[in-house]
Amino acid sequence: MASSDEIHAPQVEEDDQMLQSGQEDDGVGDVEGDGEGEGDVVMPDVTDDSSEEGEDDEEEARKIREGFIVDEDEEEEEEEEEEERRQRRKRRKKHHRRRNEEDDGLEEEDIELLEENTGASFKRDRLTRLHRRRDSESPAASSSKRRTVVESSDDDLDNDGLPRVEDIQRIWDDERRGEEDYDEMDDFIEDDEEEEGGPPMDERAREERRREKKQEQERRKRARGAVPELAGIDANAWDEIHDVFGDGHEYDWALEGEDEVPYDEEQDKLDMKYQDVFEPSEIRKRMLTEDDDLIRAQDIPERMQLATSSLSPSASLSLHTQLTEADLGGAAMWVTQRLSPRKNRDFFSEDGPYSHLKGALVMAVTFALRYLFVVEFEVPYIWTHKRDYIRHFDVKDIRSRQELLSLNELWRIYALGQKYRSLIERRSAMRSMYHRLGVKDPYFEDDIFPQVDSVEVVADCTEWLSMKYKDQKRSEPDFHYHDDEETEIIKKRKMPSRVSNYEILKKSIVSKLAEGFGLQSHQIVLNFLSPDQRHFVDDQELNPLVFAEQFIDPDPLKAQSADELLRRARLILSTELGKDPLLRNQIRKIFQEEARISVEPTERGVTKIDEHHHYFNFKYLQNKPIREMLDSSQFLNILMAESELLVTVSVTLPPEVKSAFERKLNEAFASDSFSDAARAWNEERSRVVHEVLEQHLIPAGAKWTREYIREEVEDFLAGQCAIHLRKRIDVAAFHAVESQSGDLVSSVLAISWGKGDPHKDAITMVFVDEEGRMREHTKLDNLYDHEMVDEFLDILRRRKPNVIVIGGFSVATFKLSSLVKRHISGGDHSGQNTQELFDIPVTYVHDDVARIYQHSKRANDEFSALSPTAKYCIGLARYMQSPLNEYAALGSDITAIAFEDDDQYLVPKEKLLSAFERTLVDVTNTVGVDINRAVADPYYQHLLPFVCGLGPRKAQALVKKIGSLGGNLINRDQFIKGSLLTTKIFLNAASFLRISQDPTSRPSKNRHDDEMVPDPLDDTRIHPEDYELARKMATDALELDEEDVHDEHPSHVVTTIINDKDNVKKLSELNLDEFAISLYEANNDQKRHTLNLIRDELMKPYAEIRDKFRLPTSWDVVTMLSGETPKTLRIGLIVSAQVVRTKGPTVFTRLDSGLEGVINPDYVSDSAHSNATDVVARGQTIPGVILDLKFDVEQDSCIVELSSRPSDVNSGDSVFRRIRTDDHWDHTRYDKDREVLARKKRAEVDRTRRVIKHPNFQNFNTSQAEAYLEKQQRGDVVIRPSSKGVNHLAVTWKVDDKLYQHIDVTEPNADPTGQTTGQLIVDSAHTYADLDELIVNHVQAMARRCEELMAHEKFKHGSEDDLHLFLKNFLAANPAKSMYGFTLNRKRPGHFNLCFLANKNSAVQTWPVRVAPEAYYLFDAAAVGVPELCDAFKVRHLHESQNIANAAAGGRTPFGAGGRTPARPQTGGATPGRMSVRQVGRTPNPYSGATPYNASSAPNAHTPAGGYMPPQTPYGYQTPSNRPPIQPPPQVPPGMNPARAAMIQQNGGWGPATGWS
Repeated sequence: MASSDEIHAPQVEEDDQMLQSGQEDDGVGDVEGDGEGEGDVVMPDVTDDSSEEGEDDEEEARKIREGFIVDEDEEEEEEEEEEERRQRRKRRKKHHRRRNEEDDGLEEEDIELLEENTGASFKRDRLTRLHRRRDSESPAASSSKRRTVVESSDDDLDNDGLPRVEDIQRIWDDERRGEEDYDEMDDFIEDDEEEEGGPPMDERAREERRREKKQEQERRKRARGAVPELAGIDANAWDEIHDVFGDGHEYDWALEGEDEVPYDEEQDKLDMKYQDVFEPSEIRKRMLTEDDDLIRAQDIPERMQLATSSLSPSASLSLHTQLTEADLGGAAMWVTQRLSPRKNRDFFSEDGPYSHLKGALVMAVTFALRYLFVVEFEVPYIWTHKRDYIRHFDVKDIRSRQELLSLNELWRIYALGQKYRSLIERRSAMRSMYHRLGVKDPYFEDDIFPQVDSVEVVADCTEWLSMKYKDQKRSEPDFHYHDDEETEIIKKRKMPSRVSNYEILKKSIVSKLAEGFGLQSHQIVLNFLSPDQRHFVDDQELNPLVFAEQFIDPDPLKAQSADELLRRARLILSTELGKDPLLRNQIRKIFQEEARISVEPTERGVTKIDEHHHYFNFKYLQNKPIREMLDSSQFLNILMAESELLVTVSVTLPPEVKSAFERKLNEAFASDSFSDAARAWNEERSRVVHEVLEQHLIPAGAKWTREYIREEVEDFLAGQCAIHLRKRIDVAAFHAVESQSGDLVSSVLAISWGKGDPHKDAITMVFVDEEGRMREHTKLDNLYDHEMVDEFLDILRRRKPNVIVIGGFSVATFKLSSLVKRHISGGDHSGQNTQELFDIPVTYVHDDVARIYQHSKRANDEFSALSPTAKYCIGLARYMQSPLNEYAALGSDITAIAFEDDDQYLVPKEKLLSAFERTLVDVTNTVGVDINRAVADPYYQHLLPFVCGLGPRKAQALVKKIGSLGGNLINRDQFIKGSLLTTKIFLNAASFLRISQDPTSRPSKNRHDDEMVPDPLDDTRIHPEDYELARKMATDALELDEEDVHDEHPSHVVTTIINDKDNVKKLSELNLDEFAISLYEANNDQKRHTLNLIRDELMKPYAEIRDKFRLPTSWDVVTMLSGETPKTLRIGLIVSAQVVRTKGPTVFTRLDSGLEGVINPDYVSDSAHSNATDVVARGQTIPGVILDLKFDVEQDSCIVELSSRPSDVNSGDSVFRRIRTDDHWDHTRYDKDREVLARKKRAEVDRTRRVIKHPNFQNFNTSQAEAYLEKQQRGDVVIRPSSKGVNHLAVTWKVDDKLYQHIDVTEPNADPTGQTTGQLIVDSAHTYADLDELIVNHVQAMARRCEELMAHEKFKHGSEDDLHLFLKNFLAANPAKSMYGFTLNRKRPGHFNLCFLANKNSAVQTWPVRVAPEAYYLFDAAAVGVPELCDAFKVRHLHESQNIANAAAGGRTPFGAGGRTPARPQTGGATPGRMSVRQVGRTPNPYSGATPYNASSAPNAHTPAGGYMPPQTPYGYQTPSNRPPIQPPPQVPPGMNPARAAMIQQNGGWGPATGWS
């Protein structure tokens, strides 16, 4: 290695000198291939001026440079070798860039160790610590001493054309900018990388590195002339740069994340995924998740791969396993029994009309399940091409065609099949759980498992196994089902397991007592289910109590009575019976058949649900059979009312049914013996049965019944909504005149006036052609001006629309429609026929889709420049052309359209989407989709996802594939040959994807082998698997032989028969019955319906088989324009109407909805009048009773006849608005509650509100008084009537914000008139002569005391918890002190809380302070002021502390057991406390260094013997009237336990530093 250095070093120096002399040649830098070698450093700031190097010999430099120019041929020969070496070096550098965070400096010992092992010398101040390489196969990245200064960029080899930025700072940014530059100085020393930058290498690695360096140096020699920027920077210069600026990697630790950026840009682009760029929500929206890719790739219909509807934004991949042929037998029986009650009655009852076909029905269901879940064909395919297999096919009587399954029943089979698939999956998981338990249970294997026929039984079995074999459960992960929501596994602490009473008793001796009942729980169940007795009771000779006494614990502390032991034994048996899966399944079946629903209103519901409330129908529902609730929305409304806390729902069994079940269960458990002991045991057994029913089976059955009814009703309502949708979309496009072909779409001119305001809204017109494309859009101010009318007529002349559709948002649209009709009929605004006539129909159309479209993102993307009204018009026009396309384009927004106004909101959105999707799929496949048009037209493309076998993802992929092939298909074969669809998807979708044929094309001949020939059968509903049958039928109809069509295209005869004018006659003459029999006998194929389909398609391909376009009814138009419905606008209702004008005795009005009303002369007033202005005035709003509704939409007239006669209006409309009650109505309860409400109402009416002549009196209740005082000042008062009677008044005054005190004042001699007051009594101590005295001497006196206390420094605003926190924080900062404070008691207005904390180790205590007009009261002690209140608190606390100390020392508590502070006898007539003299500036503190009174004046110094309590003054304890001189504190306070004193002394002593703060 050293010799290599000696050889190459001089050459490198010479090369540097040569390069320095040629820097001024700008063209040298552009070299073919790699312009810079590894280690070549671009020095942007190195000037081209070489004056510092002496004079240049340009000619000599040119010659030298020419010697280094590389030939292109030679460069290309080494390209592959160079690319391989470059990629290997890039991989090495990518791993080497990650630096260690440790200090890079090497210690002296490390350097000596390196020199000893490598034999090389190292410069002490420039070495860095060695790092272990992550890639053991690659040598160290550094190749020279200056490698640590500037490292070359691998990307330079691929980016030799990048511009150079003239900035010397870039030489330190090589790693952070992708390392665009290379260090040419690496050529000085080649192989000291091993010594300096990396770990030791073996001989093989050294040899490989040596070979690479030789190749690299040869390339550098050839390219040296291309890098003139390096001139003038030698090794010493690099050393100086390094010493000044460092190596540029000091802050790599802060750029660690950037160091990990891959260096191979091409590889990085390949590794980049869209998940790294887009938000997850955007990826899901665009259907680009991994699940979406899997759905697109799998050869399974998309809807069969989804767990929910494909319309749902949250549609996810279903992980269910596929059914097998072995599962079909059980699935068919399970599904058939659940198809519908009608099917069971018609096919499986003995007297059913189709009982002889029950075998055929099961076979049809089996076939449908096989094609749906094994072969995986969707419902439209089966219904269209395999209908012969789901109808009765009898070869002997082929004309008798009995439909076994309808289209709706096929969808029902599909839904039930999904449930059965989930069931067997759960059942398999449960069996795996059973095997993991490692137990052998014959009852489970032989009796329970064969009867697992629902997910509820699976759940019961799982719970039963967990209960019975809890101890045998192994610590294995719990099983879950594919359709369960996956939850993230989070490690958390092991929580204590819950142990039930049953588990505790099962492990106790009581379980032995339970065995004494003679039968085990599973034996009882088997006896119950079997017609005969399978297990007999093992009778006990002893009486139950005597038998139970044997199990009493000998320990008296643990012993239980015999009755208690029997109760516990019954609990064991009742729990086991109540959890038995078979018994619970039986009770569910009984509830399903016999359950009764009852409703009772809550206290709130009694008053809120009146006769006009929509919940009134079931307010008093009583014992309604469950079967009568499955076909209405009533139960969902009941659940909604229950969630609003208006009613309570109960699910019960009829008494006779419950008694029969209980009796049968008793018989399965009872003993047949007649002994006294047996009878006693049977009584115990009957108690067990009763507990099983009441505590387990009945609650479980009721809970299940609620969910069962809810699911059934939701499915029913979703089906009803789907029926309404089918009525809207299963119609042909609107045809003004029936065209010859019958399938042409009309061009439409849509007109709207918006809200109809002539000052704001213009008349918008949009013309849409037959293809659904908008061709013209204009706005007119009105249709009165001649210019505007001419422009409108000009549009009609130029565009010639087939139909004009009118829409809007108000009843002003009627006026617009009338104007349009008048102008196209040739009349002007004066009614004269002066214009040309247009035979164009004008009509209304459902606008719910257009209302959604005008504000949708789809409309904004298509027509961003149009106004919302114009977009609305486009929606109207498109709806006229194809309602199916409009609804399909809505996507998940289709649920926003209310097909069932009152009930649709009760159905979950996912169920609605599933029902709507099935309807859209049915109708779309009935119509078919032109695939070429779908690829070219994004609007028409919305139908493609509903094609059989496709979905949003597969449709999207199909459009892209066809677009890549040119965007047009010639025949259906291209779907397979062009790999556009997989096999199964093609078979599903083929007949529903049309490939339109050119009607002018002639029958193709002699093009047998041409794959690009159009086939007329591709434009029919005929499936490719039946093409031969179609050709055979066409040949027979044309009476041709095979020889006649031998040399022609196979479908040439099809083209001929389709174009034949007599094709109907020729095809009708064919005997399809014999043809079907021959096919059945030859191939066992059932094709009778298929032959009919083929014949119809040959007569007229893809003929329109839908109903005609349905125009909206009169009520639909009225609702659309006014919002009125038959419920809000019907005869007998009273509505508000505004008088618009009068004409003689007739009044013309306008309702709130904008509809016009008229009041005929006989109904204006009860009295006769000649002019309506005598009774009403213009602009007046009057009530009116609806007499008649005269709607004539054809004439744009909607008139409501009203009556405003007082005799009609005053009677009200309660009878018409009243909700009809259910047939199962509890009249007794209803009458009782109605009487109670009426009594309360009468009491309120009869009660006269008292009125007192006083400025503070208000006729308020409690809440009104508080609301009135909320904005008043503290202390303000309101006097109001009291609910306690006329001899009571209520006084409410404001204590603080949101705090009010209510005082009950009694008035013994109340004035009967209630206008004056006499003596007012608050309590026995507070009596006042009138209200003014009450306010001044009572309320305001208390208010002043509250203000005084709230102004004190010890008062703290806020809650009591805030005061507690303040006290704790204070003592935390001042451990040697004590602290107290006051706060408002917000639970008792007019009271305060005194909270104190004696020391840091004690708890916060709270004492009540009551405010009275004359004083504060601390318990019973009165204080006339806040300072006296503080004194009373401190003295009382001191006494209680002394009492506690005396009690701890064994002494007798002073003043008896009560421990109350003694009251000082009153002296003379002085007001208590007024003789107290306080020391100025000092609060008496019993714990401080100066006691304000001597020991002799302490209350307990005068305590009489025997604990006698002196008489109390009215105000309790008072501050002493005179204070003795201040005495020094005694070492131990009188009466205090020495131990207590020592403790206090130890905690801080008695000095001035302690005490209350």
